[in-house]
Amino acid sequence: MTDIDVPVLIIGGGGVGLSSSIFLSNLGVDHLLVERHADTSILPKAHYLNQRTMEVFRQHGVAEAILEVGAPIEKFGKVRWVTSLGGDGPMDQKVIHEMDAFGGGATRDRYAADGPVLSSNYPQIRLEKLLRAQAEKRAPGKVLYHHEVTDWEQTDNGVTVTVLNRDTQETHTVRARYVIAADGGKTVGPKVGVQMTGPTNMVDMVSTHFTADLSQYWDDGTLITWFLNPEGKDSWGSGAMVQMGPTWGRNSEEWVLHFAFQPDDPERFNEEAIVPRLRTLLKLPDLDVKVHKVSHWILDRIVAEQWRYGDIFLAGDAAHRQPPTSGLGLNTGIQDAHNIAWKLAEVIAGRAGDALLDTYEAERKPVSTHGADWALLAFMNHFVIDAGVGLIPGAPPEVNTGAFASLLSDTPMGETLRARAAYTINTQRMEFSAHDVEIGFHYPVGAFVADGSNPPPRDPLGQEYTPAARPGHRLPHAWLGHQGGRVSTLDLVPAEGGFVLITDDSGDAWTKAAAQAGDALGVEIRVVPIGHGEYTDDEGTWPALRGVQDGGAVLVRPDQFVAMRSAELPADPAAALEDGLRQLLSSTS
Repeated sequence: MTDIDVPVLIIGGGGVGLSSSIFLSNLGVDHLLVERHADTSILPKAHYLNQRTMEVFRQHGVAEAILEVGAPIEKFGKVRWVTSLGGDGPMDQKVIHEMDAFGGGATRDRYAADGPVLSSNYPQIRLEKLLRAQAEKRAPGKVLYHHEVTDWEQTDNGVTVTVLNRDTQETHTVRARYVIAADGGKTVGPKVGVQMTGPTNMVDMVSTHFTADLSQYWDDGTLITWFLNPEGKDSWGSGAMVQMGPTWGRNSEEWVLHFAFQPDDPERFNEEAIVPRLRTLLKLPDLDVKVHKVSHWILDRIVAEQWRYGDIFLAGDAAHRQPPTSGLGLNTGIQDAHNIAWKLAEVIAGRAGDALLDTYEAERKPVSTHGADWALLAFMNHFVIDAGVGLIPGAPPEVNTGAFASLLSDTPMGETLRARAAYTINTQRMEFSAHDVEIGFHYPVGAFVADGSNPPPRDPLGQEYTPAARPGHRLPHAWLGHQGGRVSTLDLVPAEGGFVLITDDSGDAWTKAAAQAGDALGVEIRVVPIGHGEYTDDEGTWPALRGVQDGGAVLVRPDQFVAMRSAELPADPAAALEDGLRQLLSSTS
């Protein structure tokens, strides 16, 4: 690699960095990605891809590739709490509770009504390989693994970066106008002095990635099984096991089992005890286990105080880290990349001012902070479950054994205890069907023109999503008829960028206005009338969602968020549209 100039340098080739590359390629932004490791992740890590992330991947032509290999919802739309998988004792192989999750089972219709694609499940150990192939296809020769950033300095015109080719030991200079730091906070953060706030070092999680045949013990539609038994003392101590494919359901070849230890517990490093403990927990003493990797990670709930450092932008784990509960970490990071990518495209093309880039932190930091808080709450709520089934922290084994015996007994009190357990465990819906948290978030301030309307209600328990075509909100989904088939309103926003003005077919005033405003500002505005023409609303859903009268319009950003809306046709629609876009692109809104 010779010394080069590039509009954007991405540091980090994980899920967020690779997604950034895909988005920038589709937006027509030249860039370079460097990753210090020789290949993608060797750990399963994150696996749940929520509905909003799958919508983003659908927009950018990646969703189909994931759906072809990821778990179908029928294979991961449930979670369970059991005492063990095997064993023949009186308290073995008992199902304490199960619930539908992630848009599966009874929750499926609600999720399907709110988006054009459901969530998926595909562990990062394989997802990153898929994303790398997608990124390399779009940017040949620009995705460089085994290349490490060793130094950089900010200049008046960007960032000058020294990159080491770890194969040849040659160093090169990359002059980037902007940098996306998707490096997990390992490279950029320490040098620029990123301050991460929030509790950390709470728990040492030990994850064991292994292969075993559990086909005769695993429930076919379950993604995660939590173990609750008196020997484990609590849900995190007993462990949680996740199927990892690549075959899905009971025939999954690979699994991950998570244990929690206190940070000062010396047993957390006793990896020789992992397999015996695993067999004991599962009550499968003769299970043939092949361990691939035992990994340790500290439980954090931390968010960067500042997301922009000159021309460097933090994304993903570099900006926020949280417990895995609710699966918001990788999903939030991918959505960070989606947000910053279109803004960089507009600024680099000269269509927007630098202040537009300041809206990245303004928009994404509150969302990620709430997500981190939500994940921590969901993590801690497992101890509510422990109490609900009668487990007492620190109690002698015989006390907890007695509590389980009462819980499982065929007595009136046993029935009462099981009803209490079910009631308590159902509070964990905040983790496994956080539908409103996943797609109902909105930006209180940012790159949009507020219209003075009040936001729709949010569900304090995170379940019920209320769609709204309000500025700062995700464009609501509605199916439209198109060329004999159907498309989503979200499909109206192309991966290549540009704004979309959704109107009705009551006249061509908005079409003329979009042409005038687009010419004046040098931006592309595609007008989509919904009515009786090319796009029809056969189901009658859109009028109830759009929040405007006949003759009004909704302007949508390249990331599928509403930029502005006009409740009715103004006297001078071209002036109104141009004024709104000027505010948005210069971030004076």
